This record gives sequence, C-alpha cells and structure tokens, in this order.
Amino acid sequence: MNAKLFWKNRLPLFILNTLCMLSLSLFLALTGSSRDTVLLILLCWLLLLICTTAAACRQRKKELDALLQMALRLDRRCLIPEVMKPPSLAEDQVYYSLLKLAEKSMLEEIDALARERAEYKEYIEQWIHEIKTPITAMRLLCENNRSPFTRELLAELERADGCARQALYYARSEHTEKDYSIHEISLCQVIHQAIADNKYLLLREHVAVQVQETDQNVFSDEKWLLFILDQLIVNAAKYRTDNPTLEFSMESRDSKVLLYVSDNGMGIPPEDLPRIFEKGFTGRNGRIRQDSTGLGLYLCQRLCDKLGVGLSVRSGTGQTTVILTFHINHFVHQVQG
Repeated sequence: MNAKLFWKNRLPLFILNTLCMLSLSLFLALTGSSRDTVLLILLCWLLLLICTTAAACRQRKKELDALLQMALRLDRRCLIPEVMKPPSLAEDQVYYSLLKLAEKSMLEEIDALARERAEYKEYIEQWIHEIKTPITAMRLLCENNRSPFTRELLAELERADGCARQALYYARSEHTEKDYSIHEISLCQVIHQAIADNKYLLLREHVAVQVQETDQNVFSDEKWLLFILDQLIVNAAKYRTDNPTLEFSMESRDSKVLLYVSDNGMGIPPEDLPRIFEKGFTGRNGRIRQDSTGLGLYLCQRLCDKLGVGLSVRSGTGQTTVILTFHINHFVHQVQG
C-alpha cells in the first residue's frame, strides 16, 4: 500500500478536524478559558489525530501487503477470494463481493475454454488417426506398383505422414507422461528405423547417410525418440545444399551418452541460433524455404525436456550438428545387473 496516497486520502478528515479545532478554540476563548488551556487542548487533539491515523495506516498497510503477498504466491490468482479473510469494513465487503463475482465469472470462462480445448484436441487426434488410413493405403498401392511416379508419390506420402505425426505429437505434448514407456533401447536400431521411415525423402533429395555402428544402449522412450530423429532428418533434407550428407555418431563421456546428428546443409545464422527452439520461429532459412512451420525443433525441445534428454545445436556455415545427451542411470544398471 502507498502510505503517501493513504495520507492524501485522509485530507478531508484533517480539514474537518481543523475546522472543529478552530470552532472549539473560538468557543473556549469566548467562555473565558485561558490561552494555555486552549493550546493544550488543541495540542492533545492534534497528537491524538496524528497517532490514530498513523496506527490505522500501519495496520492497513500490514493487512494489504499480506494480501498482496498471498496473491503473488498463488498459481491461479483469480482464486484470491477463496484464501483471503472476509473483510470487516463495510466498503471492503463491497470490493470482496466484486472479487467473488469476478472469480466466479473467470472460473466459468476457464472451464468453458478447457472443454473447448479438450474437444478440439480430441477432434485433432481422431482426424489424424483417420487420415493415416488413406496414407497407409496409398503407400501400399505405391509399393505394389513401383515406377518413377510412385517413388515421387511415396516421398510425398512420407512427408504427409510426418506432418500428421507432428500434429499428433503437438496435441499430446502437454501430457506426454501419460504415454511414457521408458526402457533400455539400442540407439543404432532407433536411428536405422528413423532412416527407414524417411527413406524415400532421403532418396529423392539424394542425401548420403552415414551411421556409426555401435552397441550403445540408453534408457528412453523409443517412440518419442524416433519422432525427434524424424524431425532432425526432415530438417537436414529440407535445408540441404549440393551433395547433402547426414551423419550419425555416438560418444560416451563420463555418465553420459552423446548422439551427434550432423549435416552439411545451409547452416543456421548466428543471430537465429538462440531462438531456434521458440514456437513458430522460422528464421532466415525458413523465410527462404516458405514451407517451414517453426514447430519441429520446438517439439523436439519440449519432448527432450520431458524425457530428460539434453538437446543443443551448434552450427556454422554449411555445417549443423544437433547433440542429444542421454544420462546414464547407474542405479538402474545396478538393479538390472
């Protein structure tokens, strides 16, 4: 609470008391009271007025500051009327009633928005599952009727399937803990699966793929990790240059396993690098390509945070390396051993 404003608001009270003091002084003077008596009465009145106002200011400031701190600690500050004590002052009770009305209106609006969001999310997931059926059917038709045209069509079907999976993972990214299945997986197997899922895209873009074969295992969710690798492969093919290459390599360091995904594409401008994980950020390269959504790396970062996997990017002219850092849980190894 602003103490200066509190005293300013009490100005009418001081003016009224001043007029009363002047009236009392005139009355006492007319009735023959001595000047010292009048001054003593006025001094006592003034001191009492100042002390009571100061005490009221201090008490009021203490109550309101406590209420403000309580509100700041709440996650949903619209619920402040539920935790504050009902006020005793008549004017404060009016404001308390207004807060209760505002809280009720806000909760009703939040519930309505939550229902709409849940319905929309359910519709998106249903639509994605429905669209996967014709995509799978067209893929089988193309596989059974091989030709240059069907190979082109298969690459586009891979792209359409990737967009559908991206939409599905985006819809589920807020509640990934409901779809976890953490177990020991082989990094090489997941890498080869991701390459196989995008083979027609890689063939069409003439991307040469190199994989460092190791028997390194990590604990993670295979499906979510596969989606992350899909996004990195698609980005490498999308922002390719002449003679594009994509390389996967692994390194064990202390209690970590590092997976490097490197390509010799367009690279990321230094001014764009700090913002590549922001939702919807496409950067200079995205504006050149025109088909970038700014969601791929955003979803990768979000899923890596949920999985406890470190994600970092280093890039220069014609070289980009994405680093996935898996932490080795020695306790898990001891229990399984």
